[in-house]
Amino acid sequence: MNHTHLAFQNVSFTYESGIIPIIQDFTLQFRHGWSGVVGANGAGKSTLLKLAAGVLEPVRGQVIRKGPALYCRQRMDTMPERFRAFVDAADAEAWRLKSALEIEPGWTDRWGSLSFGERKRAQIGTALWMRPEIFAVDEPTNHLDADAARMVGEALAMFRGIGFLVSHDRDLLDRLCIQCIFMQGGDIVVRAGNYSEGLLQLEREQMHDIAILDQLKQEQKKLKRLAAKHRDEASQSHRKRSKRGIPPKDHDAKFKKNIARVTGKDGTAGKLLNQMEGRIRQTRDRIAEIKVMKTYGSGIWIEGCRSGRNVLFAVPAGAVALGHTRSLHFPELRMKPSDRIALTGPNGSGKSTLVRYILKHLNVDSDRLIIMPQEISIDESRRVMDEIHGMTGEEKGLMMTVVSRLGSRPERVLSSDLPSPGEVRKCLLAMGIVRRPHLIIMDEPTNHLDLPSIECLEAALSDCPCGLLLISHDRRLLARLADMEWRTEGSNLVCYPYVHGA
Repeated sequence: MNHTHLAFQNVSFTYESGIIPIIQDFTLQFRHGWSGVVGANGAGKSTLLKLAAGVLEPVRGQVIRKGPALYCRQRMDTMPERFRAFVDAADAEAWRLKSALEIEPGWTDRWGSLSFGERKRAQIGTALWMRPEIFAVDEPTNHLDADAARMVGEALAMFRGIGFLVSHDRDLLDRLCIQCIFMQGGDIVVRAGNYSEGLLQLEREQMHDIAILDQLKQEQKKLKRLAAKHRDEASQSHRKRSKRGIPPKDHDAKFKKNIARVTGKDGTAGKLLNQMEGRIRQTRDRIAEIKVMKTYGSGIWIEGCRSGRNVLFAVPAGAVALGHTRSLHFPELRMKPSDRIALTGPNGSGKSTLVRYILKHLNVDSDRLIIMPQEISIDESRRVMDEIHGMTGEEKGLMMTVVSRLGSRPERVLSSDLPSPGEVRKCLLAMGIVRRPHLIIMDEPTNHLDLPSIECLEAALSDCPCGLLLISHDRRLLARLADMEWRTEGSNLVCYPYVHGA
């Protein structure tokens, strides 16, 4: 891959249905290694990947590409075109990839019954076997459990070309990336290092910009005070030079006014005023050039968000059936009003079944319970929006404050008949918080959320005063929020006093 080359030169791209460019005048030459692409939903992350891989061509500028390129999309509805050939291949690279990703020969005959994680492993394995030199991958670990995500991450680490990675998996971005491309509001900034290093650099830049912005605003206030002073002096000087009110025959007074105009002595204040107004314009322009990222407060909790009861639920030791021959056995399960529990384990190990069983033993009033499912249907999304539009002004205002602090613009949410899945999740959580919940149960809480929204959610839930039960594969989120872990291990649920590392 010594001849692999990729460069963006003044690239701009606008979709036919759009007016504002998604990407504008972007120039960068890429080197070998993974570049993380980070930003809010709609910022243009997938568009950048498709431009890099040649799926899209720029409206202006050019992408100079040497070497075969491949784009792996997020959805996996159909079997990859070369998957059968990959499964049948007997070369060393094929065997290595099939072993690393635990790909079975029979998958080609039962694609429709494969789990999402199995399909994703098939997609990544096939793509790597095709030996692209420029490789763009969109959300490779979304909906994957820890084992599948680990296998995909290890396979991607084998790639030695120029890679692009869109992911909300912060651990994956930190393991693989040598640089990150931050996209926000039409701006693209490239920072060296992995995601955490780039985020730290961004925070330092923001702190520096905020300090400069404060200085400029103070200077602007000072200049405006001086301008007001010179404006008053200039007004007085104008009155002194004016002949208005002088009797027609008072030639001596008119002569003095003419001398003042010729010498310009009384015009000094006016000149100083013009200088001040020029400096004010310069300061205003400098303030406009500094772009500070919008930050969201995390104070969303209302008094009364903690149950006065001793336990939220107490479930005797027992087992739940997972099928004809499988069961999940668990010890006695108890949850106190302020407990934070992570429920973890592979997909299909019985986590959701166990939660449904726990719901039968709740000691929580139904109006004080928030249940966030893994997926929200379109009909349920419309029901949520109808309920929001039917709220009183005060209740709706409080709810939209919560939505704002979870990283979404309330006006955009309210103006939409059907917001994005991520925004609907925020609305559902906000509606529950307004009603002072005693227990929040969230199944894969980061589903459909971009990285900025995930970090807003983490910050908000870190202050949660009520009980919190989280089903998630996001180890970083759980490490910050949970203080105990219930993990499915084979046919048993094992309870630990802390969240284990991945």
